[in-house]
This record gives sequence, C-alpha cells and structure tokens, in this order.
Amino acid sequence: MHRNRRTRIIATLGPASNTFETIKKLSEAGADVFRLNMSHGDQQGIADLYSTVRDVEKETGRPIGVLADLQGPKLRVGVFADDCVMLEEGKSFILDMSSEPGDVSRVELPHPEIYQAVQPKTELLLNDGKIRLHIDKVEPEKITTTILVGGELSDRKGVNVPSAILPLAALTTKDKKDLNFALDLGVDWVALSFVQRPEDVQEAKDIIKGRASIMAKIEKPSAVHEIDAILDLADGVMVARGDMGVELPMEQVPAKQKKIIRHARRVGKPSVVATQMLESMITAPVPTRAEVSDVANAVFDGADAIMLSAESAVGDYPEEAVSSMNRIARSIESEPSYLRMLDKDDTVPEATTADAITSAAKQVAKTIEAEAIVTYTGSGSTALRASRERPQAPLLVLTPNIATARRLALVWGLNCVYSQDAVNFQDMIDKACHVCCDYGYTTLEDRIVITAGMPFGTPGKTNVLRIARVQDYHLKD
Repeated sequence: MHRNRRTRIIATLGPASNTFETIKKLSEAGADVFRLNMSHGDQQGIADLYSTVRDVEKETGRPIGVLADLQGPKLRVGVFADDCVMLEEGKSFILDMSSEPGDVSRVELPHPEIYQAVQPKTELLLNDGKIRLHIDKVEPEKITTTILVGGELSDRKGVNVPSAILPLAALTTKDKKDLNFALDLGVDWVALSFVQRPEDVQEAKDIIKGRASIMAKIEKPSAVHEIDAILDLADGVMVARGDMGVELPMEQVPAKQKKIIRHARRVGKPSVVATQMLESMITAPVPTRAEVSDVANAVFDGADAIMLSAESAVGDYPEEAVSSMNRIARSIESEPSYLRMLDKDDTVPEATTADAITSAAKQVAKTIEAEAIVTYTGSGSTALRASRERPQAPLLVLTPNIATARRLALVWGLNCVYSQDAVNFQDMIDKACHVCCDYGYTTLEDRIVITAGMPFGTPGKTNVLRIARVQDYHLKD
C-alpha cells in the first residue's frame, strides 16, 4: 500500500475523471490526494465525487486526502457590444462603472475596490496578463489608461492588479457557502484563493475551527512578501503559479517558488507546486521535455506535493498524466544528489522534546542503516516534524485517527496506516515491526527506529526513541 516515492501527487477531478473506475486508476497510478475545484460544478456533483473517492479508499485500503479548492473573488471586465474588441498599443482605454456594453475605447469594470486601491503610473493587466494598461488617471468611478500591450479582449476577461493590495476579503459569499458545504462533507484540506495578507487566512480559520487544514494559495505579490506571517496561520501553502506568473514578472516565479518551499519546510508545513505542470498532456499522451524538467525541479526543490489541474480534470489522458508525474518524481528521488540537496536547507529544531526526538531519529536511522522510521501520532504533529527532516529511511506513520491519516497523505514521505494506538511499550514495538514487514519495508533481523509518546494516546507528547530489530515474536498475531 505504500508509495516508493516521497513527493506526493494531487490530481484534480472533473468530467474526465468522475467515475469510480477512473479515480481508482488514478489512485493506482500514483495520486495521493484528490482536488475538488469549487469553481466548477454544482454541490451535488462535488458531493458525488467526494463519495466516490471514499469508495475508492475503502477498496484500496490506502488513506486518501481530499482538498477542496475555493474559487475566491474573481475580478472581471464587463461585456462588449460586439463580444470582443482589438485594443491597439498607444491608444487610450477607459474602465468605468457604467453597465453599458463596451467598445474599443471603454468597458465596464464593476469592482469599486479597484478604483479605491490603484494609483496613477501603475499597471492593470487584462486577460491573464496578455493586455497591459498604464494607469494615467484615477477617479471614483473611472480609470483612464494608455494601452502598453494590446490584443483581443472579449467579454468578462479577468483583471489583475499586481501593484495594489485590494480591500477585498479572500472569502466571497459563494466561498463561504462552498466552505461550509465542503466541511460538512468531511474534506481534509481547504485551499484558500486570493490570499493577500495573514488576515485572510485568519478569517477562514475562524470559520473552519479545526475541521480541516488550510492551504493558503500564494499567487499575489503581497502574499509572497508576507509568506512567514501567512505560514504562521496556515497549515500549508500552494505555489499557485498561474496568477503568480501574471502578477509578477515571469522570470521571477522560479525563485519565488524556491523561496516559498524553503520557508514552508523550515516551519514544518507542507508546500504544493501547482499550475501548468504537464499542460500539454491535456491533449497529448506524453509531456514535453520542458514540462518534465519543470516537475523535476519542483521535486528537487523539496516540495511536499505536485499538482495536476486540467490535465486530470478535463484532459484526454488523466491516467497517463498521473503516471508520468509519478515516474518523473521517482526518477529524481533515486538520484544520489536528491537528498544531499535537501540536506543543505537548515531545519533548526525548536527547543522541545518532540523536535529533539524527531531530529535524532533521522541521524540514528542513518547511522545504523535502519530500514524504516516508524512514528506514532494522533494529531499528526509528530509526523510533520519527521517529514521536515527529510530522512533517507522511509517514514511509516501509525495513527488511530483516520482524519489524521488522510490529512497527512499530502505530506512528503509519509506512508500512513490507520491503526489502533499501542497499549504498552512492547505493543508499540510489536505493532511497528509487524506493519513494517506486512507492507514490505523490512524482513527478519532488519532494524527500525521508532518514535512515540508516553503515556500512549496523549497528543503532542513525543518523548521516546527506540531502536528495534524485527524478530519472529514481533510478527505473531
């Protein structure tokens, strides 16, 4: 049931992957977590997908994580009299609050927050950044611009404001409805779109109240600047390179990706790299060489998970896309330089018993050439610490909490087993050895490293490190 791969794979579900058979194939091909995109489909469709994932989980016996991705506020222009116009460089173009259909000289921009936030001599971006406008004058309901980069602009295309923090909450009315619906379903992670500042995460946190983990999507320049404060509140971060590549100069995105992953690992919180990873596989059975390198770089960076979007949701080859991502990740992780590169990032333990134990477990396992590190956890905090160390030995997590097992399915290297907690010290050793053999980590006489907390069943009390050798008596039922 365990993966011979440390980097986790998230696959988005959609029309191309909405049946039990396809979702099972995606799971078998390597998908560890499934993403439900709340921007598309109705609540009944989302509920059906969630139920199907849980059916697949029962059949495969592997805990599967589910991530609900909220839409967030969408900034768009209005409509045109002729459906679209061709904007020419150097010409004037006005955005205003009038609902009249637009033409080559103006269009509606029905977002008063933008008028409040922008300033002259900055830029507005339209249609995924393809059209760039220089702001000349700002009035309460009118923005006069000069077209820097023209092109075709059609109805309701998106607007990006890279130079400003907009007075918009990350959660819209639709998002709040979708969030409560997703929480009632029982999703494990909630991805929060359009995060600009830590307060956006706190707002979601106040609603969620611990019922799911929060993944803050980093796509705005202001969020990159506030990454440490956001990480203090969020449970993980997603490098959402689609809007990030619009809001920031494209050439800056790779460095920002590395920075975000590095900061997340230092505080022991998972990071996800997303958007256009295998984009060509929407219509092609194999990825481009550049896409292979992109996925490989995310793995080398130490990302906890890499994500497929349209490739698995609406593409022609969803199973092949997951298989390709799986093969790329496994190939990179087999390189001798992979773990050496991850070791270069300092992860200074906090002055706690739990951090001392998990940090020592990595070194002990390396010194004695242990076949596995087994971690007992209830809340998942111990497992997150173990993952942060990026040990060479495989990580096996035993937890009596199925919600914890599902949530940790997104985290680097963690192979989770839903198991009853140990009742005493010997039972702790026996269970760890039995599961390691059962799932092919070890054979007789192999050594493993075990971390746990005593008294057993007490969350956040990791205080034991034990070296065990697998013996016959450990494996008796």
